[in-house]
Amino acid sequence: MKDFDTLTRELEEKIRQEEEQIYSKKAREEAYNPKNVGELDNPDGAARITGPCGDTMQIHLRVDDEKITDSRFITDGCGASVACGSVITQLIKGKAIEEALKITPEDVLDVLDGLPDDNVHCAVLAVETLRAAINDYRTRQNGERMKSVSKSF
Repeated sequence: MKDFDTLTRELEEKIRQEEEQIYSKKAREEAYNPKNVGELDNPDGAARITGPCGDTMQIHLRVDDEKITDSRFITDGCGASVACGSVITQLIKGKAIEEALKITPEDVLDVLDGLPDDNVHCAVLAVETLRAAINDYRTRQNGERMKSVSKSF
């Protein structure tokens, strides 16, 4: 009988080979080495959405003069969700809010060189979470403006 370490190495190798057949090199890189993971202290906008498969994604935004200067994400989802969260946060840094709102799931998929059909919803989840975080930012801005206006009366 094989020892546990040998069995584990063989299983890991088999999984790696299967992943290479299913996912692009870029998707695997983003899943295993994601960028912008974590949370921002006192974000200017934040949202958390659970997708149809049960994966939850959270995105935090830092905005200065209507431009996204920083973004972080966390997810409890699969490797495809991790890859999509990583990509969306990279795509929006330095973009104006209006530009970021134009990002589509297809844009995320293009960066990843595609995903299997069963994982396309992960790109949708990332984009929808971004839009919700931007909406939260705008709500906070409107609330602050309303407060400052009411203070001046």
